[in-house]
Amino acid sequence: MKFLRAMKKIKIKKQIIAAVMACVLGIGGIYSVHASVINDAKNKKNEAQQELDNLNSQIDEIQAAQSDLQEEMDAYDDQLMALLTDMDLLENDMDAKQDEIDQANADLEVAQEKEQTQYNAMKTRIQYMYENGDSNYWEAMMGATSITDLLNRVEYVSEVYDYDRKQLTAYQETVQQVADLKDQLNAQLAEMEELKISYEDQASSLQALIAEKSAVMDNFDAQLASAKSLASQYADTIKKQNQIIADEQARQAAEEAAARRAAQQQQQNAGNQSNTTGNDTNASASGSGTGLTSSGLNPAHTTNVSGSDVVAFASQYVGYPYVYGGNSLTEGADCSYFVMACFGQYGISLPRNSYSMQSCGQAVSYDCAQPGDIICYPGHVAIYMGNGRIVHASSPTNGICYGSATYRTILTIRRVL
Repeated sequence: MKFLRAMKKIKIKKQIIAAVMACVLGIGGIYSVHASVINDAKNKKNEAQQELDNLNSQIDEIQAAQSDLQEEMDAYDDQLMALLTDMDLLENDMDAKQDEIDQANADLEVAQEKEQTQYNAMKTRIQYMYENGDSNYWEAMMGATSITDLLNRVEYVSEVYDYDRKQLTAYQETVQQVADLKDQLNAQLAEMEELKISYEDQASSLQALIAEKSAVMDNFDAQLASAKSLASQYADTIKKQNQIIADEQARQAAEEAAARRAAQQQQQNAGNQSNTTGNDTNASASGSGTGLTSSGLNPAHTTNVSGSDVVAFASQYVGYPYVYGGNSLTEGADCSYFVMACFGQYGISLPRNSYSMQSCGQAVSYDCAQPGDIICYPGHVAIYMGNGRIVHASSPTNGICYGSATYRTILTIRRVL
């Protein structure tokens, strides 16, 4: 009897050990299966995260390039708008100059008519005296009543001749002055027409640059859209892999918990069975169990540089050629380089383009302008000499020359000395 009870206890112990081992092996198998899925998901997630990080870097680079490009395009737009404004002002100046030319033509016709009228009057008087000979002259002289009368008559005839000559000379001079003015106005208009062509070329270049930059911007937009689309896909992949990992970990935890519960149940059953045996044994003994720019502006000079010295230096280059974009006072310069170089000779630093010079120094009224001040026109700059005169790099035809300060619309006058 004792032998049978001992064998039964050994059998129950083996069953408990087998249940524990089955639980351990089951949990290990569950862990192994889920670990493989989780590791695969983590690898895919890490790959997607790496690609996403690379794409985010590319997106940052594209957006930075877009920002730089947009600033560049905005600057070109500003230059184009300023140039178009200058072109409008130039058109107004050209219309005003044409009106002056038309008036000069009218004045020339009037002066020529007066000259012809005086010439015809002289011819008539000369013809009359020629046809009547000297007899009328002598009769007029002999008809004098006194020596005073005689002298008066002689003086009168002489004054008529002198008057005719002076009038004709005066009319001829007027005709020449008006003709010279007409030529001067035509030359100024021709200069403006050259400047207009230059403006049109610059506008075309700026528009071409803007179109080129717009194409690059469109390409950036396409790259950015593609990168964001891929980034969205990688983000979705990461999200899905995170969900797979979470789901697998949840299933793993649930299966492990179920395995533990099963093992615990088996242990409990085995324990109950052992207790039952014990109870059978003990029953006989005890029977018990357990379980995010105004008028009057005249600012003081701020340097010791003489404006007259700057004018004198600039005047040395009168007669040298004008070259658009040129950077040499002797071989060719445009208006802004000419002004920049002349002031640079005296240590005054100025920007390279005429548009930026409009903001240099201090504003000055025209009535207060002094030699060495800078006069800014639409798309052009000059050095004021005083007495209404300027020296400037004018045009390919005129080169570096002198001119009238008011030959065009003045935008502002700047004092940088």
